[in-house]
Formats: sequence, structure tokens, C-alpha cells
Amino acid sequence: MADSNSRNKKSKSQYPTKGSGHGTSSWGDVIRNSSDTHRLFVFAGGIGGVALLLSIALGMGDFKRFQYSYLVAFMWALSISLGGLWWVTLQHLVNAKWSIVVRRVGELIAANLGLLAILSLPIVVPAVLGNSDLYMWVDSHRMQENHVLHHKSAYLNVPFFAIRVVLYFGFWFLLSQHLLKSSLKQDGEKADTQTVRLRRLAGPAMMGVAVTLTFAAIDFMMSLNPIWFSTIFGVYYLAGCVLAIHAFLALSLLWLQKRGALVKTVSQEHFHDIGKMMFAFTIFWAYIAFSQFMLIWYANIPEETHWYLLRAENGWLKVTWFQLIGHFILPFAFLLSRHMKRSRTALALGALWVLFVHYVDMYWLVMPTAFVEGPELHILDLTCWVGLTGIFVAAVAYRARGVNLVAVGDPRLETSLAFENV
Repeated sequence: MADSNSRNKKSKSQYPTKGSGHGTSSWGDVIRNSSDTHRLFVFAGGIGGVALLLSIALGMGDFKRFQYSYLVAFMWALSISLGGLWWVTLQHLVNAKWSIVVRRVGELIAANLGLLAILSLPIVVPAVLGNSDLYMWVDSHRMQENHVLHHKSAYLNVPFFAIRVVLYFGFWFLLSQHLLKSSLKQDGEKADTQTVRLRRLAGPAMMGVAVTLTFAAIDFMMSLNPIWFSTIFGVYYLAGCVLAIHAFLALSLLWLQKRGALVKTVSQEHFHDIGKMMFAFTIFWAYIAFSQFMLIWYANIPEETHWYLLRAENGWLKVTWFQLIGHFILPFAFLLSRHMKRSRTALALGALWVLFVHYVDMYWLVMPTAFVEGPELHILDLTCWVGLTGIFVAAVAYRARGVNLVAVGDPRLETSLAFENV
């Protein structure tokens, strides 16, 4: 973050902009790690596959519960890749230089959106086939019986929902693949051609990401309760996406360094900036969460306030308080210190906590619709999360095999390698 605060104190000869092509850069660092990423692919894929099959087996006895548990895990995994797509697009949009050495890992994470399109099928297919366990608006008769929902039927109907889902994932897939392929192409070109093209694309692409992400959040989560509505809900989900990608990015880079890759390339300075972004969006998430609550509570409209009343009663009140403390107060206090953001161990602990409370956030958004009296923990909650997380991590590891983990062809790489915080 803050290229304006970077100081290029190292000579140009110390950081050439091209790698050797054999897994080791010309500045003496390992920028490929095919053996370890292959082992991670096999391990994570195996665990994830078994957990997902177990989830399907358990879901045969209680398909409604499977759908709710799966939706929570899916929206959690989707938020990481969508956050990655937003983050990579942002780096091109603002012509960021500090992030060049970590951008390739972000591109690999964002490229998982094709896989997530497939993983969305257990949610989308039942709805298309008329199953209304998740979305009551799938049942057209229930929509017609409720006069409050009559005017929403033009949007909340199965054919239009299916079309929108195809548009969302089609746009995300094409954009993420283009960003990654252009970056990989630049590795061989060693020119700024791709940099200029991607910077021009970034503006329209960012608007597309914002619109599709907002409507996807509405379709997959807000429409669980079709009576309720909020104009801030898409931004709320975006805040969680950005938190999730920075936490996942930090853990990915720390894992690679532990296995001997990017040790010299990604420095304490880069981790510090990732930590600062986590801290900033912890505050942003809290701001958006409070803004949504305050405006709805102040207006006191029954169609809006009932959503919060549900989460302020019975067992859900404890989860709501946990949101305030665990999602804002604790990470705010923890990440406030410069020392914590510059300590790899502390940053790893902070990132793990952020991903955990982000999952709780998805649970809090989804589950009260089905379980009014409070959380009812089920083995499916765990197996669905392990299944999707394992497959997600395996897909990122698979894409990372045999490619440079740094954009060695970017002409601004030297500045990124020499980046220092003030």
C-alpha cells in the first residue's frame, strides 16, 4: 500500500527484472515451487474430495440442512476468489507498484472462479428444478399469495435467476482468466504492453466486478428472506471479500516462504502492507455493518427491521455480539500495532482469525432464515466447509505448478522488490 511512501534505496543492478526460467530468479530467489504445490494439491484435494462426498451422503438424509450448510461454505470460498478478482483489478487500476511481487499469487487465487461456478451447482440446480428449501421465491404460488412480494416476482423468478448466475460467473471467469493469462504472457515479453492494456481495462472491469458482486450477494444470500432488503448489502459482502483475500494472500505467501519460495522477493515490507489492508478493511466492514443497522433501525420499517430482530433474539443474540467483538474489536486492537503487522507469526494468527470470523459472518447471514431459535450446529457445517476449502486450496495449488509465482516480466518489478514502508 501507499506507493507514494516507498523509497527505492537499492540499485537497479541489484534487482534485475527477469528470472532464469529454471525456478530461481536472477536475484537469487526461488520463484517456482512445483514439488510442494503438487503435494499440497494432492493432500488438499484428497481431504476436500472425501469431505464433500461425505457431505453429499449426509445431505441425502436432510437435504435442506445440506443446502444451508453448503451455501455458507460456498459464499465463504466465493468471497476469497471474488476478493482476489477485486484486488488484482485494483492493482492495475491504481498502477500499484508495491504489490507486483505478490500479484501473481492473487491472480492464481482469482482464477478459481471457474471452479466455483461448478461448485455453485448444488445451490443453483435444485432451485432451477423447483426445490424451494433455500429460496421460497422459487415457489411461484407462495410469491403470489404474499402481496408484499408481488412486485418482486419480475426479478425473483427461476429463469431470470439462472440467467443472472450464468452472467455473473461468465464475467468473473473471463476476466480472471484474462488477467492471469496477460500476466503470464508478460513474463515472456518483458515489456509494458500488457501493463498498459490491463490498466485501460481495469476501470470498466472494476465497475463490472462491483455490479455483479452486488447482485450475486443479493441473489444468493439476501433473497433467502425476499421480504427484507438493504441497499448496502452488496457493499457489506464486498468488505468481507476484501478482508478474506488479504488474509488468504498473507497465509499463502507465508506458506510459500516456509517452503523456500519467495523468501527474498516478498519482504517484511510487503507483509506490512497486507496487514495494513486487513486493518483498514476491518474498520470498513464495521462502518458498513453499523451503517446498515443504524439506517434500518432508525427508519423502523417492519419489512426491514424484522431481519435484525431475528438476529437480536434467542440464541442469535450471542452470535451478533460475537460479530461486534470478534469481527471488529479484537482484530482492530490486534492489527493496530505496527509490530503485529510486521511480525510473520502475528500476521498469520491475525489472518487465521479473520478467515474464521468471516465464516461466522456468512453463517450469521444465512442460517437464521432456517433456524429462528438460534444456531443448531451440525456435522454438515464442518464437512461442507472442509470439502469446499480443500478443493479450493487444491485448485490454487494446481494452477501454481510450473509457473512463476512472481510477475517477472513486469517492468516495474524492480520498484516492488525495493519497496519500503516509511
